[in-house]
Amino acid sequence: MTSSAKKVFLIILVLVAAGAIYYSFFKPVQNEQAVVEDRVAAPIETSSVYLSELKDLEGKPVAMDEKKLVFVNVWATWCGPCNMEMPGIQKLYDKYKTHEKVAFYIISDEDAETVNPFIARKGYNLPFYQFAGTYPTALNGNAIPRTYIIYKGKILVEEVGASQWDRPEIVDLIEKQLAEI
Repeated sequence: MTSSAKKVFLIILVLVAAGAIYYSFFKPVQNEQAVVEDRVAAPIETSSVYLSELKDLEGKPVAMDEKKLVFVNVWATWCGPCNMEMPGIQKLYDKYKTHEKVAFYIISDEDAETVNPFIARKGYNLPFYQFAGTYPTALNGNAIPRTYIIYKGKILVEEVGASQWDRPEIVDLIEKQLAEI
């Protein structure tokens, strides 16, 4: 390959990478708003979307609060997309952590010896939990990150893959749901 061909190839590669980054993190707000509204308009009915056998990082059993608007994120320390979306989750959590009608569950199947150093290194102050059971059908999947916003046993939002969780559409969705609770 000639020097000029290498330069053209490199420029094309940089443009494609920039486009992928733009599409992943800076999509037009109008499209995201429509997607959020579509997900809210048709909640997924399920028999149970709440996890049993959930434990905190000290190994104590935890029951999901079925009376609250629940934010569930399934992730892993080794997952690049999970790590990319975690700062947005932290910001969303900071906004609602003292709200009596909202609960956050950041869930991994990794042990505390793996998760705790990660949390300390990154400085996250999120409610992390462990889950080693079988996920309910509605929450089952092999991809991570997976995130759900649930209320009264209904999935209001389901997102597979990294997302920016502190964006205005999500805050608006949560505020709308809280106004109805």
